[in-house]
Amino acid sequence: MNDNHKAILHRGAEHSSPYPVSRLAPAFDTGDLAAEVAKAESMLSARTGAKLRVIADQIRLLQQEARKVLDDAREDQTLNQAQCAFQRIPGKTYHLYRRTDGRTFFSMLSPAEWGGSTPHRFVGSYRLETDYSWIPAEQADRTDETGELVAQLLRIGGIGHADDGPRSLP
Repeated sequence: MNDNHKAILHRGAEHSSPYPVSRLAPAFDTGDLAAEVAKAESMLSARTGAKLRVIADQIRLLQQEARKVLDDAREDQTLNQAQCAFQRIPGKTYHLYRRTDGRTFFSMLSPAEWGGSTPHRFVGSYRLETDYSWIPAEQADRTDETGELVAQLLRIGGIGHADDGPRSLP
């Protein structure tokens, strides 16, 4: 070999060499290396597949939530378009009726307050929320489970509401 084509030899300690430098070093088997690469590829594929399944599940849940939001918006829009001969006040419950021609209107009178006989078909009672969305009256008394969960998480994390009083610093 001439000097131009000499291989560069590792000049550091033997234990840091990228290749065996002693006849006593363990034999290097390319089959073992190929098996290790195949195992790493298999594990990578499994991890990637698992992560993609989690993302796909999240996408499905978000699609379901988007459908619910759109359905709720359509229902709110229908309720907002119902005729009303008075000013709607958030927090109040109104009663929806349908005339024989199909048009709907809100009344302050519940079916019981009509004296037993409503002049039009009763559709349902709804409470107008402060954000001008509508909640069916039978659901209006339910506690807001999401709001309570958020409050619990804030308490667990050491962040309280203004009415919880001052917190001492560590």
